[in-house]
Amino acid sequence: MTTRTATTIGLTAILLWSMLALFTAATGTIPPFQLNAMTFLVGGLVGVASWVARPQGLKALRQKPVVWALGVGGLFGYHALYFAALRWAPPAEAGLINYLWPLLIVLFSSFLPGEHLRRAHLVGALLGFAGVIVLIAGRGAFDARAEYMPGYLCAFVAAFVWAGYSVLSRRFGQVPTDAVAGFCLVTSLLSLVCHLAFETTVWPETTTQWLALVALGIGPVGAAFYVWDIGMKQGDIRFLGVASYATPVLSTLLLVVAGYAALTLSLALACGLIVAGALVATLTPKKSVPA
Repeated sequence: MTTRTATTIGLTAILLWSMLALFTAATGTIPPFQLNAMTFLVGGLVGVASWVARPQGLKALRQKPVVWALGVGGLFGYHALYFAALRWAPPAEAGLINYLWPLLIVLFSSFLPGEHLRRAHLVGALLGFAGVIVLIAGRGAFDARAEYMPGYLCAFVAAFVWAGYSVLSRRFGQVPTDAVAGFCLVTSLLSLVCHLAFETTVWPETTTQWLALVALGIGPVGAAFYVWDIGMKQGDIRFLGVASYATPVLSTLLLVVAGYAALTLSLALACGLIVAGALVATLTPKKSVPA
């Protein structure tokens, strides 16, 4: 698989994650850990289903403990921290801090063998982060208080967890993407434990909510992790990091189209900054011509 093909596959994860807010809103009032348990179960079964035609995929579950620690720690650890951040801090501030992860991916990638951080990638990532700041600031005034510090800390750590999981996946490039199915199933189990410990069960009330839940598990909480794994292991990891800033903008646009949100000037400005960041990140330095 070429780098360009793997990068294109990785970009589909960003498109799928942009549907996360829309599908989540359509599922009703299911508690976070319960929703996580149900959707990651569906997401894991998506991978398992492919093993019917490819029985060799089951062998991908035979991995070293460090691989399982990375996979489950990345998927479950990130979501657990993010849910805690949303519970202990306002969503706007928690979301902004959490969206440090694309910038961290760009920075962390420079430590990978054969990878070098170029100024264009760093500038592109900073423009993307500026776009997220504009987008979130446009939703209302920030309310930074000392009592929200635990939530801010969780959001901050979550950003490092997801960036670390994404970049370290490259170091385990020999691990088949089929292993992600196992990570999803274990994440579902751990989420169920947290749900039973901290939440009250709420089932979907309508057919539409059930369909939204299944769609959420198949796409944003299913296929997205498989294609992201391919992009991180074989694609342009720095460009994918910069392009990830398109996720909140595309998500907001979908909410606007579906009638859950209004079109605002901040959304337009955020789009401009993120597109500019992506364009800057594609710039390549001119090669010197020998005299």
